[in-house]
Amino acid sequence: MEKLLNKLERKIGKYAIRNLSLYLIIAYAIGYFLSITGVMDIFSLNPYYFLKGQVWRIFTWILVPPSSISIFTIIMLYFYYQLGNALERTWGVFRYNVYIFSGIIFTILGAFGLYALSTLNGGAPVDMGTAVSRGFSTYYINLSIFLAFAATYPNIQVLLFFVIPVKVKWLAYLDVILLGYQFFFDPMIGMSGRIAIIMSLLNFIVFFLSTRNYKRVSPKEVYRRRAYRTATREAASSSGRSGITKHKCAICGRTEKDGDDLEFRFCSKCNGNYEYCNEHLFTHKHIV
Repeated sequence: MEKLLNKLERKIGKYAIRNLSLYLIIAYAIGYFLSITGVMDIFSLNPYYFLKGQVWRIFTWILVPPSSISIFTIIMLYFYYQLGNALERTWGVFRYNVYIFSGIIFTILGAFGLYALSTLNGGAPVDMGTAVSRGFSTYYINLSIFLAFAATYPNIQVLLFFVIPVKVKWLAYLDVILLGYQFFFDPMIGMSGRIAIIMSLLNFIVFFLSTRNYKRVSPKEVYRRRAYRTATREAASSSGRSGITKHKCAICGRTEKDGDDLEFRFCSKCNGNYEYCNEHLFTHKHIV
């Protein structure tokens, strides 16, 4: 995944849209205005009318705002705007574009897949198209932004209800629990809602799985770390030293007090501040 993104960024990265979150907020603002006029339905993601020639729906459904307008909605949209900008600065413009547009594409594929499945099972095309348009919106796209931010900055604190400081990761866990309850037990969302949850958040699922370091939990790596800790403890206990020292080898436990000829260096390839004596600097196994 990482190699593919690097290759795509070199080829088409210059076409990425900067400040994409701002354009999403502008699209919602237009959608709120159109909802007042009562013409919002012609912009929704309705596969039936798309196949009848209303091809603009595959783009204009992004104008459909995630909820009705209110002060709380304005605050939340501004919050999502800040989160999106933070992700764009952290990941880079291209990768943030890939994340947002992949969520949009997955949502479209889910809507048309559900419509095809429903009509093949005998459902009326008009009714199925309307049901799909009601179940698929930008709500879960925004939620995927929040989940991605929580996965990137889990320990950032926000003020819940503008008063209670809480880490973002706990709010993300709560969202996941509520989504799970809604997915499995809420009879009101129907099949379209369940498919919308899966497809709209598929970009986050792909992001999460592709950025985990599974090597750290492999049996070989677990055994290597355990053997390293055991060797370090044995070396420290056998030396019988006490007091504070400036240098200490992470392998044999020797310090500058064990000899004037000993030299110590940090290894640039190890993940962490690990210092080694001149005997083990080039012979140790790197900690990753």
